[in-house]
Amino acid sequence: VVSVWEQLQKDLEEVKELLAKATRKRVRDVLLAEKHKLEVEIKNQPPPTPKDAAEEDKSSLGGYTVKINNYAWDQSDKFIKLYISLNGVQKLPAENVQVNFTERSFDLLVKNLNGKNYTMTFNNLLKPISVEGSTRKIKTDTVLVMCRKKREEKWECLTQVEKESKEKEKAAYDTSDPSEGLMNLLKKMYAEGDDEMKRTINKAWVESREKQSKGDIPMDI
Repeated sequence: VVSVWEQLQKDLEEVKELLAKATRKRVRDVLLAEKHKLEVEIKNQPPPTPKDAAEEDKSSLGGYTVKINNYAWDQSDKFIKLYISLNGVQKLPAENVQVNFTERSFDLLVKNLNGKNYTMTFNNLLKPISVEGSTRKIKTDTVLVMCRKKREEKWECLTQVEKESKEKEKAAYDTSDPSEGLMNLLKKMYAEGDDEMKRTINKAWVESREKQSKGDIPMDI
């Protein structure tokens, strides 16, 4: 994108070129008047700031942004390690792969990889990490994000939300009434299952009701 200031500068350059070639007084007077007019406009028009230039560079990257959802993770005593697969990422300049860490989160941005930008955000990490000790490594077709643990202890999952979800799920099945726990499990299987799973559960339900009505079993499942 060419700014107004740059357009005026180009107009002025062309007027100067025409002035150098003009020989007729009337033509020269017209060009001189236009030259003066352009110089006043340029003086009153601020030049593009570095920020504008940065925005132009950003827009020139092209492509669109893709949110990364697939990853693998592992841990050692000192680090949480996330492996993000991105074909050809090792060919990018190192500055195109950026990770910003906080004590409980990180953001990954991979710029201009095969015409696309890739992002990944992890908020509410399960435990605090060391910002200074965390880093990223670029390997063949893979970005490795290494979050340095503040305490050398095992993490059962990556985020606080994931932990809370697991605890709620466990509580749903861990009841004093075995039949209630079984019912909760069946409901979950039915909700998450495919058509075949739903048919199987429905069939088992109907058969259990028939047996109960005949007195074959004392309790409802």
